[in-house]
Parts: sequence; structure tokens; C-alpha cells
Amino acid sequence: MALAFPKTNAVVLAPLGAIGLYWAWFGVSPKRAFWIGWLAGTVYFSISYLWFGETAGALIAPYGAFLTLGPAIGDAFFGFALVGALVAYAASALGRRDRLARALVPLGGAAIFTAGEWLRGEGLGQLAVPFAELGYTQVTSPLAPVAAFAGSYGITFLLCVLAAYVAYAIRLRAVRGSGVDAGIALLAVVVSVAMAWTFWPARTFAAPTVPVAAVQGDIAQRLKFTPAALALAIDRYTDLTGKAAADRPALVVWPETVITASLNQSPELQARFAALARAVHTELVVGTLSITGAGNYNVLYFFRPDGGLDAVYRKRQLVPFAEHLPFPELFSRLPWTREISHFSSGTDDGITAVDGLRFAPIVCWESAFTDLVGGDVRDGATALIIATDDAWFGTTAGPYQHAQIAQMRALETGRWVVRAASTGISGIIAPNGRYSHASKLDEEAVVTGFVGPPVETLYDSIGGTGVALALVLVYAGVVAWGRRPRA
Repeated sequence: MALAFPKTNAVVLAPLGAIGLYWAWFGVSPKRAFWIGWLAGTVYFSISYLWFGETAGALIAPYGAFLTLGPAIGDAFFGFALVGALVAYAASALGRRDRLARALVPLGGAAIFTAGEWLRGEGLGQLAVPFAELGYTQVTSPLAPVAAFAGSYGITFLLCVLAAYVAYAIRLRAVRGSGVDAGIALLAVVVSVAMAWTFWPARTFAAPTVPVAAVQGDIAQRLKFTPAALALAIDRYTDLTGKAAADRPALVVWPETVITASLNQSPELQARFAALARAVHTELVVGTLSITGAGNYNVLYFFRPDGGLDAVYRKRQLVPFAEHLPFPELFSRLPWTREISHFSSGTDDGITAVDGLRFAPIVCWESAFTDLVGGDVRDGATALIIATDDAWFGTTAGPYQHAQIAQMRALETGRWVVRAASTGISGIIAPNGRYSHASKLDEEAVVTGFVGPPVETLYDSIGGTGVALALVLVYAGVVAWGRRPRA
């Protein structure tokens, strides 16, 4: 299953791997399924999260392995171990003569796995880790249109339905009707995908007319915080923005924290960037820092084409054990916590109007939280800006996985996305989840193109929490039916 993600991108392994997981869970006790799930999940997430410790792991040596193993073990507990126990609990109905009760077990198993994915990815709040979700592997597959109706979780659910019913048919191959049940389920998935494609709002969308640019300075992380790097970043991003001026962009986006000074304490830098915005006649978005008496913030400064300050967006969803220490009363005794940055969280969505569109700013880690992005859309955002510093992860799978997540946000919301990453991948994503323009990793680049009005999606109204609650109800209904007293 882990090999379904970038860089390998063997997307067919997502359902194939899940078949083995469900096969292992069906027919065993909840206790045994719990341990099978925890072991399988730890392996899966350890592979999927290998890139977490790139660069940052050296900063907390010899404890760097915790950056991968800690989240892997925790997510395996919530997303695989507990789920496995619940699947096995529902699977007790497999031994019943009631064919409907038996046939519904894989449906319940698919529903609770997907709900567990939401729990570990968003439901845990400060400790949530929203990566390695199976739905992300399908952003360019025929299942992609499902995201407009049920999000990445809807795609995960359909993948798990396929996997669970194949495992069901294998487990019960000697039981009359099990193959037919699986066939009906597979047909239902095919019909669901076909209907999603037919009614997909992003099959057609208005031609984009607003010119934009994303600037990628390609300054390696090992250099970024050295004394000479600030001057290098200012000069390089200024020069690249000047090159973008030829396309007359209405918006130019710089990546997260490319300016490592506290901009609110540097009036001379603010004046310089204001002058650059006037010279290019663009809305200039600068990733930087803000240090105040109220706290330290990871911020985006918006400079208007006339040089005025339009807005300052403060990152709301911080990276646990990197940008802040969650539950300090619990974790402060860990030996390396002094190396953790202590940023404060912003509270405002920072939506800013540019050339007829309302752009919602999103910083790095935030782009993986579907409910956060969905909240911005419900607050009136008609396009998205993602500014990120993926240089932390070098040339590992991390930058590719993060760029893939941005595609899913476009699919879910029907919004154009302007993505600026410090070393890549930067680009412009259409409402159908496809990059219309993109840079390569580890190159200086200016990505220019156009964005336009959104298409509205059903998922905008439902959100990830709504989908998860619906799936919990599906699981509860399956269990209630399967364990009801026999007549």
C-alpha cells in the first residue's frame, strides 16, 4: 500500500494491499485483528513517513528516528489497530446464515477504515497526521471525480469496498452466494464512479483569465538559515519576480518563510517589498516570520500593487513537534523538545481579494487538512494559495506527496490553486486536479499561467467530518443488523 504513493506511484497497489489487510482481519478475533493491524500499520506508516526526518532529524540527533517512528506507531494504533478490531467485531456475522448480514460486513469494514483515516488525519486535532491517506493515490485515476462529491475519504471508501469484497469472496469462496455478493459490490463501485464522472462539475470550467505567478528560488535548507542566506533570498526572489513581470501577473506568490527575518521588525524590508510590488504592479505574497509580544508567527504578507499592506496571514494549523509542542504538560520532558520552535497559531482565514477572485492563503502543512481548506471555501474563498517550504525534505518522496495533496484540494473544492514551494514542486492546479503548469524539483523557476472562477462541488458543503460521521453510521448499522437476535 505504501508503494502506491510517490515516488513509486504504483496506484494499483492501494486496493491490492488492502485486500491482504481485510483478508487478515476477517475470521479472527478482535484482539488478534488489533495486533495484526498495529503491526501492519506500523510498517505501512514507517515506509510512508520515511521522509519526515530528512534534514530535521539531524537537528535532534540521536532522537531523529522519532520523527518517523512516533507518528507511525501512533497512526498505526488509531488507523489500523482499532480499525482492525472493529472490522473483526463486525465480521462475526460472516458465520451467520443470514446472507444480507454476511454480505454487509465488507461494507462496514470499508466504512470504519475510512472513518479511522479521518480520525488519525484530522480528528486527533493537534496530534493529527493527514498523510498517507489512500484516496490521495488516485488524484489522476478514474476515481478522481469522486472527490468532488465525497472528498479524498470517499475515494478511500471505494478503494476499501473493492478490497474488502474481494477479500470476502476469497475467505468465503466455499459459501454459496459470496461471489455474487462481491460482484454486486464491485458493480456498485463502477456505477458510482461512472455517475461521479457524468455529473463532475469540473469536467468543464470557465477559461482562466487572471494571470498569476509562483516563484521558486531553490535555496537548499542547509543554507536557508545561515547569515548570508537572507541577502541571497532577497536578491534571488526579487530578480525572479522581475522576470515574472513580463507576463503582467495580478498575483505573485513566494513560498513559506523564504524571508527568514521578522518582517514586522524590519521596516526597510517592508519598504523594499512594497516597492517591488509597485514596480511589477502586482499583489505580492511574501512568506516570512513575525515576532511580537503576543507570540511568534509563520506568516504571509500581502503587498498591494500600490505598495500598501493588504493583509498579514498567520498560519493556523502548526506542525506538532516541529513548530510547536502539543500538550506540553505531557511531552515537555522529552529530551529534545528544546529544539522545537514555539510558534503561535493564527485565528483568521486571511482571505484576500485580487482581480475579482478571493484567495485563501494556506501554509504548508495546512494544505493536508481538508476541513481547514473547506472552511475557507465556505467563508467565500474562490481560489487557493499554497505557500510551502518542502526543502526540509530534499529529494525524498515528501515534496511529491505534498504536491499530490494540493491536487486533491483542487478536486474537492473545485478551486484553482497557486502553489509556491521553495525548492519545488511549484505550479498552478485547475479545478479538475491537474497541474496546468508545474516546475521540477530543485531548480530556480518562475511558473506563470492563469487562474479563474471556481466550480462548486457537493463536498464543499459536506466536508471531511460530515463524510466521516456518515461512515460511522454505516458501520453502526451494519453491526446492528449483523448482531441482531436471530428470529
